[in-house]
Amino acid sequence: MRTGSRILVVDDEVSVRDALSLVLTEQGCEVLTAADGAEAKRLLDGPPFDLVFTDLRLPDTSGIELISHIKGDNAATEVILMTAHGSLDVTIEAIKRGAYYYIEKPFTPDQVIMLAERASEFSQIRQENKQLKRTLADESEAFGMIGRSQKMLEIYETIRATAKSDASVLIEGESGTGKELIATAFHMESSRAERPFIRINCAAIPHELIESELFGYKKGAFTGADRDKRGLIEATAGGTLLLDEIAEMPMHLQTKLLRVLQERKLRRLGDEHEIDIDFRLVSATNRDTVQASQEGILRPDLYFRISTIKLKVPPLRERHDDLALLAERFLIRYSEKYNKQIRGISQAAFAALSRYDWPGNIRELESVMERAVLFCQTAQIMPENLPEQLQGERTSPTLCVIPPFMTLEEIEREAIAQTLERTGGNVKKTAEILDLHRPTLYRRLKKFGLRNVDEALVEDEAISE
Repeated sequence: MRTGSRILVVDDEVSVRDALSLVLTEQGCEVLTAADGAEAKRLLDGPPFDLVFTDLRLPDTSGIELISHIKGDNAATEVILMTAHGSLDVTIEAIKRGAYYYIEKPFTPDQVIMLAERASEFSQIRQENKQLKRTLADESEAFGMIGRSQKMLEIYETIRATAKSDASVLIEGESGTGKELIATAFHMESSRAERPFIRINCAAIPHELIESELFGYKKGAFTGADRDKRGLIEATAGGTLLLDEIAEMPMHLQTKLLRVLQERKLRRLGDEHEIDIDFRLVSATNRDTVQASQEGILRPDLYFRISTIKLKVPPLRERHDDLALLAERFLIRYSEKYNKQIRGISQAAFAALSRYDWPGNIRELESVMERAVLFCQTAQIMPENLPEQLQGERTSPTLCVIPPFMTLEEIEREAIAQTLERTGGNVKKTAEILDLHRPTLYRRLKKFGLRNVDEALVEDEAISE
């Protein structure tokens, strides 16, 4: 409890007001008192209070109603409800209205001090979290996404540069990397932002239904078609259509979609007439689209049509700079949601987060942080609050593990050996990752006995460089 904290005590009993005033004043607080709701509201119209103790039953109102009044004018003021008639229903309602906690009469001075201190700490944590939110937003947010790694900055720049155009966008990335957020950003930053943004997951709809969902149909087109129906492309009407998992679309529909994109006309199933349509297409997939095109899964001509702007969203394991930002944001979100007083993530817990390779990407991290908040009973997230798979020694494949007590030369050899192993023996890629000229890398390989390197090859490489 901060010295100088402003506290209001509202109770119709003089003895309660005097007792609380004495206890809290001795703690260095500035204490004002009120005998009813009207007097309390008059005092609340002045400088804000840090904390209010209010009785449940007041002569002219209820403590529950007073809580609503307080929170409506100053959400930062914490409220503790006092009652001699405690019940679960009352407690739940008070918490719903925004009360920090409740205390049953009669109570001791120690109980009052303890609750006041906890309420003060909670208020401080909430203010710190709000400040952290503002800092994170200023430094690392764009278009509702979090990240300041180089790859994310490049994505932000692409959105800014191309969102106003009508060019088709293709977003590649593993599941859980935030492809839909990027698609939403393209829509919201475009001139179509006031028009519909319609999403359809091509993998989630049975193949026999995708055509009617996308293109619509005329009454009588097939058994059960008892009325005309607009398809989702037509319903987009000047907006943006997101086709998620586009590589899962049946081949005959890819042909039909290509024609729609080329001619900007659409024909419903069973209809003889074409309809002019205007929409922007954003596609997303967790496949490698070049490979899918080569394998005949995605039509090459459709691939070229939908990939005027192509973005590759990095997986979380390649965004180590953003891991802390994302974890802190989810910590704040779920601490507020579950009313938990958690200041941050312990060093040991963050080390466990950093070691993990996140196959489920950001979606998995969010789930892990929500679970950690729920299980956490201390001021910081601890390793034991994390799921079992994060508590082991699992190491991210992008991290180079260096045994202790090694010389600098031994560390260099280990770094080269591990990088070479991760690239499957690709010397060129290894050199790029380690930022070495290939002739230099060849010499290191020979020096450390990692490869049988021909001297002439090293010289030829040196000349070609």
